[in-house]
Amino acid sequence: MRVALIPVVLVLAAACIPAASRGLSSLPDAAAATDAPSRFAALDDVRLLASGLLQLGQSLREFVQKTKGQINDILQKLNIFDHSFYRLSVLASEIKEEEEELKKTTVVLKANNEEIKGLSEEINSKMDSILQEKNQLQSKVQGLEEKLSSLSNGLVTSEQLAEINKLRDVIHSQEQNILELLKAVTEQSDQLNYQRSKIKALEEKLTANMLAQETVERMTDNFNSEAPTLTPYLTPTSSSTGTVTSFPSDCSELFGRGELVSGLYAVRPSGSRPFMVFCDMSNDHGATVIQRRTDGSVNFDQTWEKYEQGFGDFQGEFWLGLSKIRSLVSQGNSVLHILLEDWKHNRRFIEYSFHLDGPEDNYRVHLTYLSGNLPDPLTNHSGLMFSTKDKDNDKHQGVHCAQQQTGGWWFDACGDTNLNGRYFHTRPKWRSDRRKGIQCGSGRKSSYSIRLSQISIYPASSSRTGSPASASSEAGNFS
Repeated sequence: MRVALIPVVLVLAAACIPAASRGLSSLPDAAAATDAPSRFAALDDVRLLASGLLQLGQSLREFVQKTKGQINDILQKLNIFDHSFYRLSVLASEIKEEEEELKKTTVVLKANNEEIKGLSEEINSKMDSILQEKNQLQSKVQGLEEKLSSLSNGLVTSEQLAEINKLRDVIHSQEQNILELLKAVTEQSDQLNYQRSKIKALEEKLTANMLAQETVERMTDNFNSEAPTLTPYLTPTSSSTGTVTSFPSDCSELFGRGELVSGLYAVRPSGSRPFMVFCDMSNDHGATVIQRRTDGSVNFDQTWEKYEQGFGDFQGEFWLGLSKIRSLVSQGNSVLHILLEDWKHNRRFIEYSFHLDGPEDNYRVHLTYLSGNLPDPLTNHSGLMFSTKDKDNDKHQGVHCAQQQTGGWWFDACGDTNLNGRYFHTRPKWRSDRRKGIQCGSGRKSSYSIRLSQISIYPASSSRTGSPASASSEAGNFS
């Protein structure tokens, strides 16, 4: 309203000021025209108008200063928004570049795989022809031996004897060549298996990278969802390789049989029905993976029944199940191996002597520290029972730790270690939310620094030559 009055006031001021000046200049004639009516504004009116104009100018100046302050605040907020949008754009560009590089690498590896398959088929055909030649040579040798035995009854000339010896040397040379060729074929086959395992690992990495972008969008839905149950116990008629009696007891026995590629296998611990497990063959022994966290795609805040039976996906995140873990460790002394990786891709591990009681004692855990390059986070958990959001077995009076921190675990008094907590891609703002995340030991960053978690077990009798290969690339501080 003040701004709308400005033009009117200015016009009145312009009209009145000249009139006032003319009135002042004609003062000598004022006495002569006392009887005529005045055509000019009174001096008091002019002063009143000037005072109004001054007040209006002061109000206009305050309004302009206030408007400038509001504009500055808006510009600051726009700068903050532009900076955040730029950072998000840079992060998205980096992810897209990494995805493109992985796609290119996968295409090259697939082409190499096809070439390797062709070479493998060619080698197999050559090996078949060599074996046929070997069989033919063996039949010829048998024929010559028969002739030699028949000639032993008669007279053998020196020429015939020399020919026989020469033929024997040729046969011996052929056998040596066949053995060397078979050895070369075996080496080629091992190389092909190694290349296939590398291609499989890269394909899994590419798939994980592509799924990482989708994970953020569906994180809320996953947290409230019910995790799928793992493959149940197998029956004697299940369509799995081998019969019930030929199932290995665990992944360590599979490794001893020559299975060197990590993946899904069927096992049958003593006194249990067979079931599927994921075997990690990357070290110098076979280890059975009982938990894996990689991207937050599976909700680990599940019920007691789920934690007892197992849930998730063997190709991604999963929990094997307390009943299956119990059947594996009941075969003898076992080692619990924990592998952790932070967001800077630094890896650390720790190992414990591991034993687990049965369901009648709520799967009470018994741990003794063995080795590792992590501060010991679990020795004080020895003797604790397992707890979930619907079954409180912790030692904290009046507080249900599994409900407060989420996920099933061997809780003492809601401490700083819980590898089944909620998966966070970034650090939560509030401390109460951070305590619900994946934690391992004390520390201000313990609740959001874990990017990867894998827990596995293997017999204590398995031979080991040093630190696990999975932790060989560790560098920097784990925080």
